Amino acid sequence: MRYAVYFTPEKSDPLTIAAQAWLGRDVFSGEAIPATDHEGLTARDLWHHTAAPRRYGFHATLVAPFHLAAGVSEQDLLASIAGFTGTCEPFQIPRLEVARLGNFYALTPAVPCEQLDDLAWSAVDHFNTLRAPLSEGEIERRSLVGLSPRQFNYLVRYGYPYVRDEFRFHMTLTGSVADATDGLETALASYFSPIIAAPVSVDSITLFVEPERGAPFNVHSVHRFGRTEARRYA
Repeated sequence: MRYAVYFTPEKSDPLTIAAQAWLGRDVFSGEAIPATDHEGLTARDLWHHTAAPRRYGFHATLVAPFHLAAGVSEQDLLASIAGFTGTCEPFQIPRLEVARLGNFYALTPAVPCEQLDDLAWSAVDHFNTLRAPLSEGEIERRSLVGLSPRQFNYLVRYGYPYVRDEFRFHMTLTGSVADATDGLETALASYFSPIIAAPVSVDSITLFVEPERGAPFNVHSVHRFGRTEARRYA
């Protein structure tokens, strides 16, 4: 089993509802959501473009998926999360936008948000002692994407290459796409623009679980800032 510490808005948030419908899966219930046609994009094409992110669900990575270290239990992890969130203060992302990051599309902050960067690094640093080191095979596999020396160092030290100065908050909406994506861009813009104009509250972190390698990630529990009790979903 692997765990991940992500940010995702509340289950009832309009952004969560819309994004989960776009990706085709509800990470709170684990249920599939049938794709529908969108402006410039058929349901079949949408299902194809969202296959990769569908397994992970709608989220932004704070602490990438990890196995627990030897001697660390799930209860230890939950206690550590409670201690972490008890010191966090809620804030807002002023506005999101649809952006192309390399070969995929995601929601990203429209303006820099230092509080997001601070939250992500604090989480990585706080939970690093609870995760098992990556195996040599995992390091080799993840190195195939062409990491810089700094990113490789972060991968070995923190289990993820995109931390600290390499971190960029994003909520993935597609898998890898080709250059000719006019229909996809049109669909993304028309579907998400009415929803992402409003500020996004960041007042919790969410623990996701992958029961076995390759299985879909689902929400285990939501941990609000300033509280010690979590809302369980698994």
